[in-house]
Amino acid sequence: MNIDLRVIGITGSSTMLLSDTGIDLTQWKQLLKKEAEPADIDSFVHHLSDNHVFPNKVLVDCTADTSVASHYYNWLKKGIHVITPNKKANSGPLDQYLKLRTLQRASYTHYFYEATVGAGLPIISTLRGLLETGDKILRIEGIFSGTLSYIFNNFEGTRAFSDVVAEAKEAGYTEPDPRDDLSGTDVARKVIILARESGLRLELSDIPVKSLVPETLAACSSADEFMQKLPSFDEDWARQRSDADAADEVLRYVGVVDTVNKRGQVELRRYKRDHPFAQLSGSDNIIAFTTSRYKEQPLIVRGPGAGAEVTAGGVFCDILRLASYLGAPS
Repeated sequence: MNIDLRVIGITGSSTMLLSDTGIDLTQWKQLLKKEAEPADIDSFVHHLSDNHVFPNKVLVDCTADTSVASHYYNWLKKGIHVITPNKKANSGPLDQYLKLRTLQRASYTHYFYEATVGAGLPIISTLRGLLETGDKILRIEGIFSGTLSYIFNNFEGTRAFSDVVAEAKEAGYTEPDPRDDLSGTDVARKVIILARESGLRLELSDIPVKSLVPETLAACSSADEFMQKLPSFDEDWARQRSDADAADEVLRYVGVVDTVNKRGQVELRRYKRDHPFAQLSGSDNIIAFTTSRYKEQPLIVRGPGAGAEVTAGGVFCDILRLASYLGAPS
């Protein structure tokens, strides 16, 4: 593709590795251990902006950190492009998000964030393509959490809810504390990102979220204590499942952007067994776009929406898109 890509800096929270001409990516881990210096975000950014060998510079933020996201505006102002799977900037305070988008439109510096929703799935780009070609978004509905997708896809037959959660934790699908997934906050962030992308001016606090963490367990001091006490709610879950079974339905945890009524919500819903949302497997995500163009039959994007490899694919796709925007051959 005739693109000369160089990684000239890698930083974590404690150490960083800098190079003027490019780090050898076959041994970056060893180099980071051997030649690293204490991490300092300001000198890291100076190193990038002071480099006059390369005409185009991009910072890729692979953290989930609010303080890193708070720097995007200044980086873009300095002419540094930003690519990220970090949801914090686009789901943070609305005024900061609008400031970022205004700056993005007023300059030739790019800000891409495909991997903030659905990892490597083409969700943001699909939504953008619809909006930019004049389609009107009516509703976006989806299963946005790979973790909760896995849990409800496997909460079948006579299995106990707590067993399925323990299995998901064991397999590495959940956060270290499963309450972070079960609270629905992560899904709400994805809903707010899509709502704002669709033109709605909403704050995260405007989204009603039905948490799956029982009130009495929200106060547990540790993840272990939570996991020990979760089985006491298995009967409630079994009842909800049998009610759904009796109606030939399944339980699914969904996020909804309703652009007609200018609102969003996150909740547990029931769907008929022949509905696309009922036919997921593993930790797949599924997103249905109902628009003026796709009214009778929604446009559906489905596939693995979690995991380092597919997320990295989404981030890398943004890097290649940036290169083509900057004049690389397509």
